Amino acid sequence: MNEAVERAHTHGIVTCTSLMVGAAAAADAVDRARRLPRLAVGLHLTLVDGMPTLPPERVQALVGDDGRFPADPYRQGVRIFCSAAARSQLAAEIRAQLDAFRATGLSLDHVDGHHHFHLHPVVQRVLIRLAAEYGIRAVRVPREAIKIASKPPLERWTMAVAASHLHRRLGRAGIAANDAFFGLSESGQTPLQSFFASLSRLAARVNEICLHPVSRRWQPGDPWSANYDGFGELQALLDPALHAAVARLGIRLATFATAWPL
Repeated sequence: MNEAVERAHTHGIVTCTSLMVGAAAAADAVDRARRLPRLAVGLHLTLVDGMPTLPPERVQALVGDDGRFPADPYRQGVRIFCSAAARSQLAAEIRAQLDAFRATGLSLDHVDGHHHFHLHPVVQRVLIRLAAEYGIRAVRVPREAIKIASKPPLERWTMAVAASHLHRRLGRAGIAANDAFFGLSESGQTPLQSFFASLSRLAARVNEICLHPVSRRWQPGDPWSANYDGFGELQALLDPALHAAVARLGIRLATFATAWPL
């Protein structure tokens, strides 16, 4: 994925990415980002389906016996709502991840969340409380206009309500956010024609199209689903026809940091 992001930025239309500071390839990602001064980097806050930045014994209320955050966002979300210890440890872990990002020396373009878990109301409050201290100037709001057919109705409704609440909270706190988001409904299945469809629907002021490109086709043992076409997403990002469409439609490629003011 790191290689794909670098190629999609250098030869494609990618302007920003986000970093999981506790992931196995984080050091490689930081090295690449330092060589790409025009690539904006945000924090991909990881509170589900990953390893904590703090030692597992300091976040026992948030991790399983294996020391990892559970993969199910709803299970983790209920745990945080119901446990004061989990909420306290959550705040400490968010601060630790922000500290780890700061230690890279990279400029913090924005904050988003793994599995969009930053939509959780408790996480929202912590991020807004820490915004001034850590220079959080923008946060992704994954609010997509079209329905996500692959997700159950209750999950779609919960995400939509949480995203609307986050957008309002960010506005009151003076923190920037994208106005529209694309990528939830077609995640892992974004060929060139889907890109063109997304570009034709851009009506808001600041739009984000989110992808997960990878630099080769799926092989047995890879940590993503065989039907998740990240390689196809990279090929679409590199297609000259996409560059031409962006220019023809008068779209200005931006980062979170450069999108305001327009």
